[in-house]
Order: sequence, then C-alpha cells, then structure tokens
Amino acid sequence: MTRIDSYEDLTEKIVGWLKDYYYDNNSVKAFVVGVSGGIDSAVVSSLCARTGLPTYVVCMPLESKFENSRLSDAHSKALVEKYDNVKRIEIELFSAYDSLLKSIEWWSEAQHFDKKEFTSSDHANANTKSRMRMITLYQIAGTVGGIVVGTGNKVEDYGVGFYTKYGDGGVDIAPIADLYKTEVWELGEYLEVDQRIVDADPTDGLWIDSRSDEEQLGASYAELEEAMETGTGPAVDVLKKFNEQNKHKMLPIPTFKL
Repeated sequence: MTRIDSYEDLTEKIVGWLKDYYYDNNSVKAFVVGVSGGIDSAVVSSLCARTGLPTYVVCMPLESKFENSRLSDAHSKALVEKYDNVKRIEIELFSAYDSLLKSIEWWSEAQHFDKKEFTSSDHANANTKSRMRMITLYQIAGTVGGIVVGTGNKVEDYGVGFYTKYGDGGVDIAPIADLYKTEVWELGEYLEVDQRIVDADPTDGLWIDSRSDEEQLGASYAELEEAMETGTGPAVDVLKKFNEQNKHKMLPIPTFKL
C-alpha cells in the first residue's frame, strides 16, 4: 500500500495545516501535546515544533513502563533543545490517580456496597489514567490559551476505535488521524525521531504489565491496515469486532429529540 509519495511534502502540508488553523483562530495561542514515549505523540509534537509557534510538550508519568517515561523524557528534552518555541512540562499524576481510587474504595466500604459489584476493573483503571491525562492537558491549554493536539492515527481513530472516550480521544485537532500507523512510522523516520521510539513496540502505556497495542488487539497494525484498505487479510474479523464494539466512541452521542 503506497499512498504517500514524499514525506517531505507531507510534512510541509501538515505543518502548513497547523499554522493555518492557528492563524485562522485568533483565540489559539499555543499547541499543547501530551508525549508518551510512543511514535504517534513523538511525530505530532515534532510537527507542532516545526511550525515555529508556541508549543508545550507535556510528560505525564503514571504507573507506566519505565522505558516509555524515559523515551518521552528524552524526546521532549530534545525538542526543547532544538526549537526555541517549545516548552516542556512534566506532571506526575500517580498520587492524584491513587487518591481517586482510594476515595472511591473508602466510600464503597462506608456504604457497605457489595465488593463483587463494586470493585474497579483493570480496564476501568486504564481508562481513568487516560482521562486524567486529558484533564491535565486541557488544564494546561486553558492556562496558556492553547488547544490540545490529538495523536491518534487512522487505524485507532476510525478503524478499531482504540482510544479512551474523553481520554486520549478528547482533543481539538487531529493532524495525523488520516495516516495509517505504518505511515506514521515512516514519517517519524523522516522527522528523525529517536530511533528507539521508532523501533519500540507500540503501547498505550496504561497497563502495569506494559502490554503492547498489538497484544491487546490480536493483530498487527499492518494487518489491520490491509483489512481497512482492501477488506481482506487475516485481521478482517478483528477489525469488524473492534469496530462494532467501539462504534459508540466514533459516532455522535445519541440524543433524544422532540
């Protein structure tokens, strides 16, 4: 599958698109990007940095794999060193996350709720981490007059719905949401993103066991892309399953109408 002839041209187009959005909206004063140590956020933050416009890159360590935190730290510091328009922020969220879970546990015990009925699942906890990061990004954006820039790719956003509703899915603009994951990797190579990030197994960084995206999905990104583009290949059933399961994220919220 070849959709992109030149990653140099693609970079110019996305950077131009970001700048147009900035200048067409007088209220926008900065770009705010959460960086996780993964390829998607590394590419988006690099593109924002290339605009020459105020850009805040935000590291939010939260019970994630050490390697992810190390890579996000290295990437964000490299951008600050290279671009005068980039500022780095690091917010530790584990204490707030832990406090929230303990508060809910305390309340459920005080009210004598059935523990089998009211015990938080690992999946709920993972989504809460993503939503805490979203809250943090919007707090920073509100403080600096910025917008939150999304880091989702085409497979995640429009194929399998592999994101958290009101978490990493809560953004203002989405510069790489029409790019397949393999295209994001290739764009990262062109942008000279740290090779350790390019080579790392993609992960959302929300699980204590550091499970990869492909372990959670049961298919590789290349296989999912083939299924999306041609309707064939080994991941067709996986794509259909997750698309149906997560359609509520991708469609408008159901609304009762008079």
